[in-house]
Amino acid sequence: MQPVIAFDLGKVLVDFDYSIAARRIAARSTQPPENLHAFLGSSPLLVQYETGSLTRQDFFEAMRQATGFLGEPKEFGEFFADIFTAITPMIELHAELRRRGVPTYIFSNTNDLAIEHIRRNFPFFRNFDGYIFSYEVKAMKPEARIYRALENMTERHGAEILYIDDRPENIAVGAAHGWRTILHETPEKTRADLKFFGF
Repeated sequence: MQPVIAFDLGKVLVDFDYSIAARRIAARSTQPPENLHAFLGSSPLLVQYETGSLTRQDFFEAMRQATGFLGEPKEFGEFFADIFTAITPMIELHAELRRRGVPTYIFSNTNDLAIEHIRRNFPFFRNFDGYIFSYEVKAMKPEARIYRALENMTERHGAEILYIDDRPENIAVGAAHGWRTILHETPEKTRADLKFFGF
């Protein structure tokens, strides 16, 4: 059976910067940008949202109370999600793999606002065989349940899955499942590692 490649999304295919959202939300709230930047990056509300225990509306209401945001949900959603930039060498690498017929999957801790924004603004995103999102699975990497969800979707196990992620703790669980793994540090290193694995 042909191996598949699972890509993490943030910091692998797209970069993100919460300070962009913090500045825009701060302009419409009672909190300064520096407070919001720290809050957005570490709030348990984000974990709850990205594991599906908060709906989009729940998340907005909780964030509104925490930050004093004065705008409407749609405006907040646009500010919150518009934080991404393409990592062009990795997107080009993915396109090369697709042209060679390699099945590829997105495997990401994320939320529905981010995915809607990326789907709308980054054309490469539609060119995958499947998508595993933490908010749909209701589990985040490195929890074992989300790894099993990828195995179920791909119908692959062990060395039939090659997994690329920038976080060592996530990679470690993939390796414990017998997957081949690449810790993403630079596009050049990841390309070399893929070549080593025969891709």
